[in-house]
Amino acid sequence: MFNGICGVLYRELLIYRNRALKQMLTSSLSPLLFLIAFGWGFGRDVTVGGISYISFLIPGLITMNSLTQSFAISGEINISRFYFHTFDEYLIAPVSHAGIVIGEAAFGVFRGILATFIIFIYAFVFDASLSFNPFFLVAIVLHTFIFSALAVTTSMVVKDHSGQALINNFAITPMIFLCGTFYPIDKLPYAFKLLVSVFPLTYSTKVIRATLTGAEVNIVYVALMMFYCIIFFLTSLWALRKVEA
Repeated sequence: MFNGICGVLYRELLIYRNRALKQMLTSSLSPLLFLIAFGWGFGRDVTVGGISYISFLIPGLITMNSLTQSFAISGEINISRFYFHTFDEYLIAPVSHAGIVIGEAAFGVFRGILATFIIFIYAFVFDASLSFNPFFLVAIVLHTFIFSALAVTTSMVVKDHSGQALINNFAITPMIFLCGTFYPIDKLPYAFKLLVSVFPLTYSTKVIRATLTGAEVNIVYVALMMFYCIIFFLTSLWALRKVEA
């Protein structure tokens, strides 16, 4: 299975190499605008939970940017499926379903981690006060794997690009704005608190923010992140088998 994972990942990296600079520049623009609008707009006198707002915002932008880049592999998988029939070749090759899913998800994790480095550069430029916890590395891998595996699932299920756009509009975008990326979720009405409690981004944002602000990492939230990793990995396998059938 390891050779299959490496083969799938190697193909994706070869394709990504030709457009890496363009995609990195694109992924760097949105968080920069948020930092300028909110970080400078609110000023350094605004605090959230005892820390400056910009220090609160940076971890949220990390989760947002890495989520966006990890989940973006869904669009590329759709192109490979619909136009180049790459997955037909995978399915007839001696590569296991798990190898295909892990290979694609590993590429999503790679893209998400690259997007994370961009935010760390911004944190230095904007002089954000962060307290790095080594557990951050585990948290960011779990976080990016969640949304990479979700991307594989959705890209196998949708029938066309408009179906993928619906998922982006009605699932990914609400998560980004409701799950504590820009403000604490305790400010939300009770009904919305219940809604965001089912979203994985709520827990990965809490864990990643804790690892960068010196707060205590809640082991229950970490367990929930691992739970979502397993769930979306299994749904990816199910969706891939459905395509094969």
